[in-house]
Amino acid sequence: MARVVVVTGGTRGIGEAISLALKNAGYKVAANYAGNDERAKAFTDRTGIAAYKWDVSSFDDCAAGIKKVEAELGPVEVIVNNAGITRDATMKKMNRQAWDEVLDTNLGGCYNMCKAAWDGMLSRGFGRIVNIGSINGQAGQYGQVNYAAAKSGIHGFTKALGQEGAAKGITVNAIAPGYIDTDMVAAVPAEVLAKIVARIPVGRLGQASEIARGVLFLVADEGGFITGSTMSINGGQHMY
Repeated sequence: MARVVVVTGGTRGIGEAISLALKNAGYKVAANYAGNDERAKAFTDRTGIAAYKWDVSSFDDCAAGIKKVEAELGPVEVIVNNAGITRDATMKKMNRQAWDEVLDTNLGGCYNMCKAAWDGMLSRGFGRIVNIGSINGQAGQYGQVNYAAAKSGIHGFTKALGQEGAAKGITVNAIAPGYIDTDMVAAVPAEVLAKIVARIPVGRLGQASEIARGVLFLVADEGGFITGSTMSINGGQHMY
């Protein structure tokens, strides 16, 4: 039977590529999204992947979302925590709301989703969790103390939860993407983007499909000996 996977932030950008790769590999995919109903409907119409709306920063919404997916698709055995937001500002200008929103979504969302599915994974003796971190959580980035802290927290969260699941058939890993050719990066001014690319040893931006390929590797049934690890996919920009 095909395993059920939930991909948060799964209807656009890197999340969309992950959702599609998992579907093509034979998984039953539920793509979570936060708010853009029109875009989510277009995604479902285009891909045939069911989209489910809830806010990953809400503990109760995540619990209800997992229950709904399980009622419609079956037990959730794989989670990809990809949902994330930015509220960039220097420390001088950053307010507490910008800090809280990023930490609650990017890091809190990982806790909320894992907590909602953890007992089921334990009872079945199988689970695969992949948390999407960032090169900026490894190296830091000017004007992103909230985002860098949340993504760095994901890497620590992964190592700790990986230890809890290791003897229970549950693996927990992370992927730290570098700069990927998504809509967000495409919006960067050309002169700034050129400077970013100049710092990437392979000489180009990454593709969302390259992150998805890493996810497929980590969630495979055969991946049971890989846990607590962070896979850096960044073109050599930060060798961590």
